[in-house]
Amino acid sequence: MTRAEQLRARLLGFRPSDALWGWLGPTLIAIVGGFIRFWQLDRPHQLVFDETYYVKQGVSMMRYGVEMRWKGEGEKVDPSFTRGTLEVFRTTEGDMVVHPPVGKWIIAAGEWLFGPTSSYGWRFSVALLGTVSILMVGRIARRMFGSTLLGCIAAFLTAFEGHHFVHSRTGLLDIIVMFFALAAFGALLVDRDASRAILARKVAEIPTGTRLQWGPWLGLRPWRWVAAVSIGLCAGTKWSGFYYLVVFGLLTVLWDMGAHRAAGVRNWLRAGLIKDAPQAAVTIVGGTLVTYVASFAGWFATDRGYDRQWAWTNPAPAGWGWVPGPLRSLWQYHKEILDFHNHLTSPHQYQSNPWAWLVQARPTSFFYETKTTGQEGCTVEKCSKAISSLGTISIWWVAAAGIVVLLWYWVGRRDWRAGAILAGYAGGYLPWFLIQHRTIYQFYSIAFQPFVVLTVVFVLGLVLGPKDASETRRHVGIVLVGAYCLATLMLFAFYWPIYTAQVIPYDHWRYRMWLPSWV
Repeated sequence: MTRAEQLRARLLGFRPSDALWGWLGPTLIAIVGGFIRFWQLDRPHQLVFDETYYVKQGVSMMRYGVEMRWKGEGEKVDPSFTRGTLEVFRTTEGDMVVHPPVGKWIIAAGEWLFGPTSSYGWRFSVALLGTVSILMVGRIARRMFGSTLLGCIAAFLTAFEGHHFVHSRTGLLDIIVMFFALAAFGALLVDRDASRAILARKVAEIPTGTRLQWGPWLGLRPWRWVAAVSIGLCAGTKWSGFYYLVVFGLLTVLWDMGAHRAAGVRNWLRAGLIKDAPQAAVTIVGGTLVTYVASFAGWFATDRGYDRQWAWTNPAPAGWGWVPGPLRSLWQYHKEILDFHNHLTSPHQYQSNPWAWLVQARPTSFFYETKTTGQEGCTVEKCSKAISSLGTISIWWVAAAGIVVLLWYWVGRRDWRAGAILAGYAGGYLPWFLIQHRTIYQFYSIAFQPFVVLTVVFVLGLVLGPKDASETRRHVGIVLVGAYCLATLMLFAFYWPIYTAQVIPYDHWRYRMWLPSWV
């Protein structure tokens, strides 16, 4: 083995060679997952949960480029809405909305394709992103664990995870946050491998015995730019996406430090802080902020947006006269949004403390209707028609215990994969513990759901055993993992009726409420 090959093996580890199945396996699972997400996507033909805001805002974005104020906020599809006379809902005033525009633009894309009164249309885009994310999780897991089998298991668990499934069929913003955070993570993984391959090649070209002080320059790192744009779109959907900017920015710098240390760079810590960190900051922070501000292009282009004319009626503070008026207006708008989020403390029956999210203690009810004999096929005295954002408990409960395993492997064995998964929790989960004073809900946990799946895959990889384990050990591991996947599929099928608003006897709905807090 040449020096370059040795360095590459040390920096990149084992890389699977079955490229065809590496794509084909997760893709086939994503197709199945997509089919069940798009099947009867228009059911129910009603505004479900917070669709009452985002569906209408999507229509407004499509028509005016900004969110306009609506006269009605009902959760039914109003007859006027169905006929398409949308103007009866809207005033000529820009609406003070508390989430940036990217998610609304994405929902609007489906409405543009299928019509603003089509429930299939206003859910189309999120279903598409949910389907693509199945493939993304599979490919990310394959890259992280060096195993096509584990990549396929990750895609399988995502396809049949109830929380992900419900969000994929509901026109909300949170799965869009998840999608772009996952895209940023995946881009940084690709960058990690690509930069380490370059590092191995360049170090191998240096004469043996030469002392490496700072390490070679690794180029412009285009995948970091992809990650920056993804984080910008994530934050441009909901502000919580900015937490990923901090965590993923630190993660990629730490990966560089580890790579330089493994390659024999003498001043690897100083090189990381002085040489690599500034470049990462310019790329990731700069790219994120530019993307985020650009996401308000529709607001900049119109004079109707909320607070759009604020700067022209309020003089600039001393020292701020050089800031263009539109940017000062946008800053004022953001101050009002921040004030709203800080004071959102109204109690809600489905609010949930983040300590309970991993064990699915209080899933959010997205939709519930009672039916009686003869209504929508109800054949008993009382029926239920419900949508609950309950995650598949075989996945979430194992992940809750699996975090302890991750911590052990990260701290005790310095396993970078465990640290990377924990970074996903740090960006999407831990920040909610800092704002427990405000009203928050368990359905926000979809933002870090891929890392829940990756936690389970990490544990299942340990159950399977290493590649050099005995044949008996591997067979036992495969049987156990296969049984677990089958149990997950059966649980998903059992809860299918309350994921898809099927009309079932009330008693059958109660059978599925295993914990009192689920009701």
